[in-house]
Amino acid sequence: MRPDLTSYLGQTVRVVVDRPLGSRHPRWPGLIYPVNSGELPQTLSGDGLPIDAYLLGWTTPLAEAQGVVVAVVVRRNDTEDKLIVARPSTVWTDAELLAAVEFQERFFVSELVRLPS
Repeated sequence: MRPDLTSYLGQTVRVVVDRPLGSRHPRWPGLIYPVNSGELPQTLSGDGLPIDAYLLGWTTPLAEAQGVVVAVVVRRNDTEDKLIVARPSTVWTDAELLAAVEFQERFFVSELVRLPS
């Protein structure tokens, strides 16, 4: 069953990076990560693995980071959704968030969910 990740919105979370900025996707080597990407330890997503997160606001490859969940990418044609975690004290528009994750999300039908402003 697919968990509702919107409860994470506004929360500070720790993300362990498994795909650092500049790394290649393990299955599709032509896909290079322009952002750090990882997972929230001890959580469970719709695919049976930990919840995935994109990390925005860091400009170097990371091993882990703590940030604020600013959005959820809800995928309509996949079993899992993704969190967008931003560096504390950074501000992102919807357009900036969508542009930052487009490298991966272009392959899915998805929408961005945020807290009301």
